[in-house]
Amino acid sequence: MPQHTLNRPRRLSVGTGTAALSLGLCLCAGQLMTTTAANAATPVVTQAAVAKVTPKVIDSVNTSSVALGSRVRLTTKVINPKTGKVVTSGRVRVQAYRHGKWNNWSSTAIGKNGYATLYATPGVNGYFRTEFYGNSAYKVAYGKRLYVKVNSVNKGSKILAEARKHTGALYKFAAAGPSRFDCSGFTKYVYKKAAGKSLPHKANSQQHYGKAVSKSHKAIGDLIVFRSGSYGYHAGIYAGNGYMYDSPHTGARVGKHKMYGSNYVVRRLV
Repeated sequence: MPQHTLNRPRRLSVGTGTAALSLGLCLCAGQLMTTTAANAATPVVTQAAVAKVTPKVIDSVNTSSVALGSRVRLTTKVINPKTGKVVTSGRVRVQAYRHGKWNNWSSTAIGKNGYATLYATPGVNGYFRTEFYGNSAYKVAYGKRLYVKVNSVNKGSKILAEARKHTGALYKFAAAGPSRFDCSGFTKYVYKKAAGKSLPHKANSQQHYGKAVSKSHKAIGDLIVFRSGSYGYHAGIYAGNGYMYDSPHTGARVGKHKMYGSNYVVRRLV
């Protein structure tokens, strides 16, 4: 029986994609791309975070005992314990321990020398410390606790209580009470009434009475005399925290006012 040879055209038995894969190729959006191992998932390599340094905070206070209404000065220095060098950037703040927790008070920037100075006016006995805020290189850190005792100034409080009684009294030149006052007339009246102290009716003369006290140690009830050069031109009674009771000028009234200027002397009469 005769053999018949089938000479039909040979068709590609696999699809284009299959053929391409058999050749190590793939078609993507009409583009012929080589499939390599680079297309496989590659682990992401990240740089390990640099550990922050815990700095050492060294605190000191200028006094451990102050009169009521006076302020204390805290000095702090922040040191890198790994290098022994001072930290010259960042901020610190003073904290006071009150009612079972630390309360934030004033803050300031660290100086180029690595030091920072802060001030506080405590009203009660208690602890202070400073807090270093921390930054990208350093962790938050705290200084040691510093105890400050506040001494009540009973006589000064009595002076202040008498001064407060006359709040609202109108200023009158050359008047010395009890319903009208000029500045030195007001201080003259209050010290006489509350403590039996006699003062002249002139601010320039009053600055020479009593005991001289430094500005940093002034306390409530102290006499404040503002000066132009060395001449005393205005008088008031220190009320604490940068305020005083005084009879300011024509048209004004006796009251608790913010102290102004830095040229003044402090005299303690009680």
